Amino acid sequence: MNILTVFGTRPEAIKLAPLVRRLQAQSGITSRVCVTAQHREMLDQVLEIFAIKPEYDLDLMKSSQGLHYITSAVLEGLTGILREWRPDWLIVQGDTTTTFAAALAAFYEQIPVCHVEAGLRTGNLYSPWPEEMNRRSTSIISALHFPPTAEAADNLLREGVDPAKVHITGNTVIDALFYTRDMIAKNAALKADLDGRFPFLDKSRRMILVTGHRRENFDGGLDRVCAALAQLAARDDVTIVYAVHLNPNVQKSVAVLKDLPNVHLIPPQDYVAFVHLMAQAYLIVSDSGGVQEEAPSLGKPVLVTRDTTERPEAVTAGTVELVGTDGALLIERAERLLDDAEQYRKMSMAHNPYGDGTACQKIVERLLA
Repeated sequence: MNILTVFGTRPEAIKLAPLVRRLQAQSGITSRVCVTAQHREMLDQVLEIFAIKPEYDLDLMKSSQGLHYITSAVLEGLTGILREWRPDWLIVQGDTTTTFAAALAAFYEQIPVCHVEAGLRTGNLYSPWPEEMNRRSTSIISALHFPPTAEAADNLLREGVDPAKVHITGNTVIDALFYTRDMIAKNAALKADLDGRFPFLDKSRRMILVTGHRRENFDGGLDRVCAALAQLAARDDVTIVYAVHLNPNVQKSVAVLKDLPNVHLIPPQDYVAFVHLMAQAYLIVSDSGGVQEEAPSLGKPVLVTRDTTERPEAVTAGTVELVGTDGALLIERAERLLDDAEQYRKMSMAHNPYGDGTACQKIVERLLA
């Protein structure tokens, strides 16, 4: 069986890396990887951590790239690869533009698509944008669907997907998280190196870890979030660590935090370092889908700076809370977690609905079947 796995961004790489490693170790499968490099630098960090060397690299990233360019570049670049080496399956993950365009390229070549992390929905085509369209369109194209939860599977069934093509696996990001957590725990030198990278962390202050990069928040939303963080930074019992995305829109919004003494703006971290930071955090403020899935496995509450989420299971379980980009609400919810030990305990002890770290095993077993 020949399988081509395609991804282009850091989140995709994290979630597909453990699956690629399992495919490469499986007898009876020839596994190859194509990266689009929709995100070049951050993608390469993950490839190095998981020791993955792609057979194909479209290397398409350029300054101020737009969605039209990414879509057309993936289609053009992948078509030649698919015609040269016709895989039996093409695997994509999630909802990026790379995901949608790669699935479309495979469809044009009549190569069946496996969609990892299928079935996530907000019900609003423009939120998140363009991810909601990407994942819905990829579902239409896909021949096998691997939703992480029963709720995601139900979304697919309501849309008319054949139940025989839907297989609940849990989320592969938990596989990646456990792999990385165990790697840090077993390697004293690595742990010491990670501690040394963040000497500014003060054990007497509780750390709020922040990320933010969603396109729908660029029009004022991220500015409101940063203004709220500036107010929270006035507390003398917190340290705010913001891993700042490379996007110029994000860089502009975080300028208001630049000179605050207990705010630390750091560049995007490799995955190992970010897992380390999550483990050290008291709470997390983020618009990332992956963080909503990972942090609960580490017992960390997440305040999600989005109005909608395609991961309602986490909201239902109580591990995350939607606060949108309402600065006052963000401050209120953060201070409640900082000042109310019982509220913090409820969120930090809630059950993670995204699996037990065996998602990759289940996907490979289904492919072999």
